[in-house]
Amino acid sequence: MSTHTPEYAIEFDKKNPAVMRQVSAALGDTPELGEVLLRIEHFAFTANNVTYAMFGDAMHYWQFFPATDPAWGVIPVWGFATVVASAVEGIAVGERFYGYLPTATHLIVQPDRVNAGGFVDGADHRATLPAVYNQYLRCSTDPGYHPKREAEQMILRPLFFTSFLIDDFLDDNGFFGAERVILSSASSKTAYGTAFCLSQRKNIEVVGLTSAKNLDFVRALGCYHQVLTYDEIDALSPTIASVYVDFSGNADVRRALHTQVADGLKYSASIGGTDWQHLGKVGELPGPRPTLFFAPSQIKKRSAEWGNATLMGRLAAAWQSFMVPVTRPDQPWLQIVHAKGPAASLAAMTEVIAGKAKPEEGHVLSLG
Repeated sequence: MSTHTPEYAIEFDKKNPAVMRQVSAALGDTPELGEVLLRIEHFAFTANNVTYAMFGDAMHYWQFFPATDPAWGVIPVWGFATVVASAVEGIAVGERFYGYLPTATHLIVQPDRVNAGGFVDGADHRATLPAVYNQYLRCSTDPGYHPKREAEQMILRPLFFTSFLIDDFLDDNGFFGAERVILSSASSKTAYGTAFCLSQRKNIEVVGLTSAKNLDFVRALGCYHQVLTYDEIDALSPTIASVYVDFSGNADVRRALHTQVADGLKYSASIGGTDWQHLGKVGELPGPRPTLFFAPSQIKKRSAEWGNATLMGRLAAAWQSFMVPVTRPDQPWLQIVHAKGPAASLAAMTEVIAGKAKPEEGHVLSLG
């Protein structure tokens, strides 16, 4: 392949994602047979991406877009890309796709199973990775796509899919006999998406745990029956059968919650690591041992039981309901913040990784 088109990527120190560097490479203007060159237009960067970094080795997130040095990694993001060169039949220059992308300006993919809906990246290094992350949706045929909602789609659609699956997983298991679901990092987008789904159910109390600075925001959402700060965990009644859904990964909060609820805790799910600076080993805890929730496993189960069309139909219906409060004119749950260029994008990513981003904001970045 010739080397005319510059590519820029952001790599992260695997041990400390707050440390970043910009690297450049060169891609060809003419792809080899079977390849497509995508120009990444823009992507979202949220606390979910911080979770990808913190579980990068355990969940193989670093493998999707290999970095130039094994000590460094490229965090996967969700966004939109345009075909700038194609050597694959059925994929034309100028077409736009939505999917899993690197924090970069370009990406070479090897499309497989090309159809009206899109394609799957058939690159060898992605063959053993979860299929849901290898699919690229053609914007012109994607029923969930709306040109005026690209930002919301990038920021919330993958997160809400996880929220939908967590809610479904708990319901699928009869909530493990619990009457109350407690969510940490309640201001995070995946958490309040989960709370929104749970709030549609009867006989389930939804409790959010958050920091003092985010307390007003979380209460204003209206999808939690009760919102407490982390230093108010001792106000939780230990006699109510409960499930803990941990989005923060904060070891001290986890221990405090397990200790307070104790015998009333029926299940403890570990989802993310938004508070990555306070992650810790599980160790011995009162109550059930925390179990990692892996969304692709629930997708696989429901696809087999319901069929993929039914699964996606139910998700689409839930997504449309979720969009009502998210985009309401008077007090939307989400405000879009744009950053263009490497410097501005690095600053935005630094803010998110440091946990300083405002909960009502969603960052959309473009390196080009």
